[in-house]
Amino acid sequence: MDIDSIVPITRMDPKADGTLVTGHASDAAHAATAPARLGVVLGGRHPVTLCGLAQVFENEREYTILAVCTDADATLDAVRRHQPEIVILDLDRTATFRVLRRVHRHAPAARVIVLTSASDHDEMADAVRVGARAVIRKELPPEAFVEGVRRAHSGESLDGAMPDGLAAQFSKVMTSTRRTARQLTPRENEIARLAVLGVSTREIADRLAVKQGTVKIHLHSIYDKLNVGGRLGLVLFARRHGLA
Repeated sequence: MDIDSIVPITRMDPKADGTLVTGHASDAAHAATAPARLGVVLGGRHPVTLCGLAQVFENEREYTILAVCTDADATLDAVRRHQPEIVILDLDRTATFRVLRRVHRHAPAARVIVLTSASDHDEMADAVRVGARAVIRKELPPEAFVEGVRRAHSGESLDGAMPDGLAAQFSKVMTSTRRTARQLTPRENEIARLAVLGVSTREIADRLAVKQGTVKIHLHSIYDKLNVGGRLGLVLFARRHGLA
C-alpha cells in the first residue's frame, strides 16, 4: 500500500469551521500528474467513521476526497468550493435534510448519497423524496459500499445497496413523482419546460401569444401540483427526477 495514501487520513485535524484537514503539501504536485478522478465530499457526525470512509476511497483510484466535514455548514461550504461529483452524508436527520435541500443550488451536478442503518427506512425514504440520489447501508463491506457509490453516480439500480424494502420505497417515490408530473396539463407542461430552460415569464408569454398574467397563473398551478418553491424549485425538481 502506498504510504502517501495513508498520511492524509492519519493526519486529520479538526478546524473551527467543521472541516477535517486531509491533505498535505505534496497533494497539489501529485494531483497535477494524476488522472482525473471523481471528487467526493464527506459529511458526517463521527470523525472516526469519516476517517474510515475516507480511507476506503483513498484506496480507490477513481475517487479523490476533496473535504471531510463534521457539520452541515462545513459540508455546504465544501460543496460550494469544490463542486464535487459525489456528496456522501452521515449527518443527523435535521442536518442531512438541510444539506439535501441546498446542495444542488451550489453543485447542480452532484450526486448525493445518504448512509443509513436498517432501522431508518422511513426517514431515508423521505431523503429520496427531498433529493438524495441513493440510500446505502452502513453495514455493507467496503467493496460493496464503493460499488453502491459507483452505481449511484452512473445512474444504475441500487437494489442490493439499499436496506431491505427501501428499494421498493424508492421505486414508489419515483413512480409517484412521475405521476405527479403527468398531472400537469399540456399547456402547463409546455410552460414548465420553458421555465426550466430559463425562459423569462415575459418571453414565455410572447412565445405562446398569451398575457404574462396567464403565464404566472399557470406557473403557480405548476408549483402547487409539483409541491416546489418557485422557479428554482421547479428547476431542481426537473434535474433530480430526470424530467428535464
